[in-house]
Amino acid sequence: MVAPDLRVLFCGINPGLMSAYTGHHFARPGNRFWPALHASGFTPRRFAPAEQWEVLELGFGLTNVAGRATARADELSREELMAGGERLIAKVAAYRPGWLAVLGVTAYRVAFGDKDARVGPQELRLGGTRVWVLPSPSGLNAHWSPATLAQEFGRLRAAAYGSQYGPRAADGDATGAPAAVRAQGPDGTGLRI
Repeated sequence: MVAPDLRVLFCGINPGLMSAYTGHHFARPGNRFWPALHASGFTPRRFAPAEQWEVLELGFGLTNVAGRATARADELSREELMAGGERLIAKVAAYRPGWLAVLGVTAYRVAFGDKDARVGPQELRLGGTRVWVLPSPSGLNAHWSPATLAQEFGRLRAAAYGSQYGPRAADGDATGAPAAVRAQGPDGTGLRI
């Protein structure tokens, strides 16, 4: 789910089996992506995975480094992650998001050849796109509690929206987001997933 000129393009590692089955990003019930997105203020309410298309209206999209579905991200090969990194670079060049947020520091290190990367903003820029690495929201990542995960998402939200600190204002209104996001590819055809 990508559209041109988004504020943030969130990039998971790869689809889990539940996501592959349903066709929805971060669909496994134990995944903490949707709760963290809401708790950090990116969304005015907690979205269900089936509502994923609504995030485009808030100025952000969803994609993955690798396309192959697995039960665990560590089932992907190094080659798959590196090839996915190259595809992601091309996608970012085509759609020009303000920020690329990769969810999973280990996958980021392999996909982008940065063995020293840590969670947070990266020095790497892809054209005009800045890069942020977030912790994996997988329920298997016990190193990050729901509260600390939401806090890190909140740091990205502050960087992406600056003084505007949108899309959700302090009172819970969905303000600060673009009124609509053009949902078509750079070639004028329909939405790219």
